[in-house]
Amino acid sequence: DECGEMMHKKQFEANSYTCIKCGYHFRIGSEEYFNLLFDEGSFKEYDKKMKSVDTLKFTDSKPYEKRIEETIKKTELYDALRWGTGEINKMPAVICAMDFAFIGGSMGSVLGEKISRAIDKCLKNKTPLIIISSSGGARMMEGGISLMQLAKISSRLAKLAEEKIPYISIITNPTTGGASASFAMQGDLNIAEPNALIGFAGPRVIKQATGKDLPKGFQRSDFVLEHGFLDLIVDRKNMKEKLTQLLKLFAN
Repeated sequence: DECGEMMHKKQFEANSYTCIKCGYHFRIGSEEYFNLLFDEGSFKEYDKKMKSVDTLKFTDSKPYEKRIEETIKKTELYDALRWGTGEINKMPAVICAMDFAFIGGSMGSVLGEKISRAIDKCLKNKTPLIIISSSGGARMMEGGISLMQLAKISSRLAKLAEEKIPYISIITNPTTGGASASFAMQGDLNIAEPNALIGFAGPRVIKQATGKDLPKGFQRSDFVLEHGFLDLIVDRKNMKEKLTQLLKLFAN
């Protein structure tokens, strides 16, 4: 998308789904992140088939219930987040990873419940938490219920902090709306992939609202790091080793 380089699929996969020429980070899903970060054979998924219900009987261009069914069939996912346990270079961890392909990585009641259960697992086993965010924000089809998940997750993260259990937030392209306004920015360490879009409202909306031209690179990783909202920018192919280093520091 960035430089037009032609790549063999095997080259692309071997380079952690980034461009072999310019390093552009392609959007990937939870399956790929679990494979990249967890040691082979160590991953165990929980609550795989948990899915949202249409409490509000919401209809936009189609009924929400039908949208969920169609998205499950299309993506073979049951919601916008998967979580599980495993080892990163033999160090135990709990990872939650979002899938933008599932209704734009939008956050609903299932996402809030899954992250809460993941945190409970961390509290029980004294295991570090890692959340990989990729989201357009709260899921409008669930209305106020989706917004309640932000408080639900934040209160659980506060318990994690009280117990001095590490939480590392990995922010990928894009992370906007309610995700960036809550758990994605609450890590003991906030790490982003290069050139990820990070913000609350998108650049187009902000420009329309303010009527001003935005600075170059506005809301991209480098800009956000420079303004103090990130601790690190880490290339995807170096992410496992960096996480190992950080988890050892926390363990000590």
